[in-house]
This record gives sequence, C-alpha cells and structure tokens, in this order.
Amino acid sequence: MSGVWLTPQAHERLRAELSTLLAPGAVAEEPEAGRRRAARVREIRELLATAVVGEDPPNDGVAEPGMVLTVRYDDTGDEETFLLGLRDAEDNDLEVYSPASPLGTALTGTRRGEQRAYRVPNGATVRVTLLDAVPYGRHRASSAPAGS
Repeated sequence: MSGVWLTPQAHERLRAELSTLLAPGAVAEEPEAGRRRAARVREIRELLATAVVGEDPPNDGVAEPGMVLTVRYDDTGDEETFLLGLRDAEDNDLEVYSPASPLGTALTGTRRGEQRAYRVPNGATVRVTLLDAVPYGRHRASSAPAGS
C-alpha cells in the first residue's frame, strides 16, 4: 500500500480543517501566524493528495500502516495495542503511533512473533515482540458492541 493511510473519519477531519483554514476571514493578521497557517495548509494538502482512505491492508499479520498492533515490551512483559497510522487518524479506543515514530519504524514489516529493538529519546534501547497485527477494519468489527 503506497500513500498515507487514514481512517474515513480522519480524512473527513482533515478536509474540514483545510476548509476552515482556507475560509474567507481565516487570514492571520500577524506574519508568524500566517506562516504557520500556510505550512499547515501545505501539510494537509500533501496528506490528502497521498491518502489511502479506509482501505485495509491485507490480513497477513505483517505490521504496516492501517494495522492494529499488539506488542509485548520484553523488559517489563507489559502489552499494548495501538493503531499504526497518523496522529490525525486517532481512534477514541486506541493509542496511535506514527509509522515514522521510533516504535513505528522498528515494527514496520515485522511479522507476528518477531522481536525488534528501538531507541527512545533518553538513549535507552527498548525491545518489543509483535504479538498480533490485524487490519483496522477487522479490529473495529471485532471490538464493536453486539447489535451495532
């Protein structure tokens, strides 16, 4: 899958934000605010131009954007489940890690049962094992309350 993976909700939020930023009267009066606004407009346009919206990756157990990952932090035994996607693709029930984050970079391409290591900002090395990787849509369907 090429491009940036987004949930339909995140895609709609970005489109709405772009409309707001481009609306008449949205021009910032101070130059610095105007530069920030222009930079955000460029960022959103680039995201939307490359967006893959709601298209689940294959259910092959490989970590990639659009997958809900469950990992075990090997030093502590703690487990965490999160969406590998853009921060703008937040889900109320899931933490979101960017594929460009240290954890996301380490896990992308990993298969179930494989271990990876990455460095955190303080220089420590963290080891994680990928326990599960399922497409976002399949995760959402399996976690939906009965009757919805």
